[in-house]
Amino acid sequence: MAGYEYVSTEQLGGFDKYKYSAVDSNPLSLYIMHPFWNTVVKIFPTWLAPNLITFCGFLLLVFNFFLMAYFDPDFYASAPHHENVPNHIWVLVGLLNFAAYTLDGVDGKQARRTNSSTPLGELFDHGLDSWACMYFVVTVYSTFGRGSNGVSVFVLYLLLWVVLFSFILSHWEKYNTGILFLPLGYDISQVTISVVYIVTAVVGVEAWYEPFLFNFLYRDLFTAMIIGCALSVTLPMSLYNYYKAYRGNTLKNDSIYETMLPFFSPGLLFLFCTAWILLSPSHILEVHPRFFFFMMGTAFANISCRLIVSQMSNTRCQVLNWMLLPLALVLFLVLSGLGQQSEAFLLYLLTAVLTLAHIHYGVNVVSRL
Repeated sequence: MAGYEYVSTEQLGGFDKYKYSAVDSNPLSLYIMHPFWNTVVKIFPTWLAPNLITFCGFLLLVFNFFLMAYFDPDFYASAPHHENVPNHIWVLVGLLNFAAYTLDGVDGKQARRTNSSTPLGELFDHGLDSWACMYFVVTVYSTFGRGSNGVSVFVLYLLLWVVLFSFILSHWEKYNTGILFLPLGYDISQVTISVVYIVTAVVGVEAWYEPFLFNFLYRDLFTAMIIGCALSVTLPMSLYNYYKAYRGNTLKNDSIYETMLPFFSPGLLFLFCTAWILLSPSHILEVHPRFFFFMMGTAFANISCRLIVSQMSNTRCQVLNWMLLPLALVLFLVLSGLGQQSEAFLLYLLTAVLTLAHIHYGVNVVSRL
């Protein structure tokens, strides 16, 4: 594995011919954030590599995730009669989240400013974004928590999958149409999440459990916004963009099988994880939610990265991601009773294996390109 080449010669040739094509129609992004990023990018020296800006923004999200894991390991910090997260930590997390979002918006402008735009930069950016989905969703969950008035970890699991599905949907569009349509909800969600952290420091976590309209709680608004945005904006727009490409005869794949291929591995990942949660002898998600989310988010990131490589190199999407195999093995051991007593250990081991393998994959692909 140490010397395995994840990027084929055919894919390298496809990267040589690649040209970036994206559409951003979000008013918040176009009229507020882009002018702001155009100002911020002037602060950076021209010798600063765009990929380093991208990586620093990602590391801020990782830091937030582990910071909240320290202060709120089991998502009970917002529950009554539990030690709450200090107010200054909420402020810090909010500022770092907005800083990460800003760096994610500035890296491309730095690349164009220094005339250093490359396919590697786009792959590096979107590849880290695929892993970042898990980090920022799980981190914001601590504001509502899983107390008596909070949101259960299983509901968060489903909400996390809504976000992951929205991410993979945009890259499914590009795999079939050749154009990346940037999700409309991304900029709004990032600004909102940053504000929520700051407001939490001011009003306290108790405010999110107070009804504000017809006994509708703020945590219900959080849930409704994620699901509503996906069903009313992201999914319809993706289907519409696909339909336009079909009518314009510009689709890259003719058959339904090839069109839907990018959903096969994510679908299996969802089925395996859901089966493990529902049939777990020790209620693994309830006992170790952060580890489970981390494992699932890492496997999803690897699946997404391979799809991004395929779409950018104009090659066929991988049918089955190998990371599903150790997950299937662990699931078999747990459900058959062979690993019932060591279910937590198997989760830890699987998480470590998938994390190291994904990092190895990323380092290898970047070096190859």
